[in-house]
Amino acid sequence: MKHTISVLVENEFGVLTRVAGLFSGRGFNIESLSVAPTVDPSISRMTIVTRGDEQILEQITKQLNKLIDTIKVIDFTGQDYVEREMALIKVTAEEETRAEVLRIVDIFRAKVIDVTPRSYTVEITGAPAKVDAIVELLRPMGVKELVRSGPVVLGRGAKGWRGTE
Repeated sequence: MKHTISVLVENEFGVLTRVAGLFSGRGFNIESLSVAPTVDPSISRMTIVTRGDEQILEQITKQLNKLIDTIKVIDFTGQDYVEREMALIKVTAEEETRAEVLRIVDIFRAKVIDVTPRSYTVEITGAPAKVDAIVELLRPMGVKELVRSGPVVLGRGAKGWRGTE
């Protein structure tokens, strides 16, 4: 089962290494990882996507909470949340496929952010399933490069991570 975990940590040197080491040391795979400072620059939010059963998730959560730099661990599995991912896709755009690439980009409300005589670079933001869908539609045209941010998530509703509105 896929689990999306948000970990609020002190924004300090070595925290990412300790979190990644926790996963690798126990044989857990990180499918995606996104880290950036929050509104408070002394705190960073890590969004980690991993797979495993409830027992594995419980073990991960306990271990994350034991790390000295951890402020809060939130498992979004089964909760209401907003999830977005950004991707840059470099796709072949020969004369015969340019119009089709532009139609797909328009349908998905993506943007062409770079144009060369033989390629377009497309930027898309949305749910991971939306990113998957556009990649699959562009694949027959020739996807040359693809980079994805991995999902970032926020719980729905007025409360923030500190439990205040």
